[in-house]
Amino acid sequence: MSTRNLDIDLLRTFVTIADLGGFTAAGARLGRTQSTISLQIKRLEVLVGRTLFERTARSVRLTPDGQVLLGSARKILHMNDKVIAELTEPDVSGAVRLGVPEDFATAHLPDILALFTDAHPLVELEVTCDLTLNLLDRFHAGAFDLVLVKREPAAAPQGVRVWREPLVWVARDQEAVGGNEVIPLVVSPEPCVYRKRATDALDASGRTWRIAYTSTSLAGAQAAVKAGLGISVLPRKMVPAFLVPITTAQWLPKLPDTEIALIEGRSISDTGHLLAQHIVQALEPITN
Repeated sequence: MSTRNLDIDLLRTFVTIADLGGFTAAGARLGRTQSTISLQIKRLEVLVGRTLFERTARSVRLTPDGQVLLGSARKILHMNDKVIAELTEPDVSGAVRLGVPEDFATAHLPDILALFTDAHPLVELEVTCDLTLNLLDRFHAGAFDLVLVKREPAAAPQGVRVWREPLVWVARDQEAVGGNEVIPLVVSPEPCVYRKRATDALDASGRTWRIAYTSTSLAGAQAAVKAGLGISVLPRKMVPAFLVPITTAQWLPKLPDTEIALIEGRSISDTGHLLAQHIVQALEPITN
């Protein structure tokens, strides 16, 4: 019986599809077209002799055989990346302090940071989530080596833009608070960029608003919106499945896009700069 060898590139595509839930999203993450992603999965299925995904017009999910392969594929990729890092970058080590807005950290960063720490196991990564203005204050005080912060697209350039996305109003459903003369808002405490975006937009449109619920955590704010206590503001791609963007309401003003910028400290270490490059490169295909 001849030996068959699994292709690392095909496994990486397979795991990315499983993690992101679709061929299009995986193609964006990996910088490849959807047709290329489909061909890669077909090659992998031929190689292992099993169907790995069940595909419909609206969804992609793992088959039982795909679920079996997923765990082993992750281990193989982890070992591959670890060996490559040890051979090509044996001296990468040290502590790196990263500050991140909570919503961005929850939605996009975990997988990106996991890839970095898997490839560089000697690096001690310290991640802190906070409001953007607090992160900037602490960054300038020397508490972080690099920060990801929200900024106005038209503002003076500070750092490298790594993300841009429309902001949307979110609610429990499309009819939420539609009949209210005073708009109830679910927000983070001041200072919060999205809170200011929401209140400034409502003031400019002449709508009356009130703060209905304030939460220091993203999960708490989303739970309040889900319960119908008010509406909130989120980047479009960060809207969870249990909330909906309000797209039909004429009584809500349009919100400007949001940007995330990466700022490096002046005395950042080589390891910190390597992490910064990794974040920029990993987010570039998603943003574009």
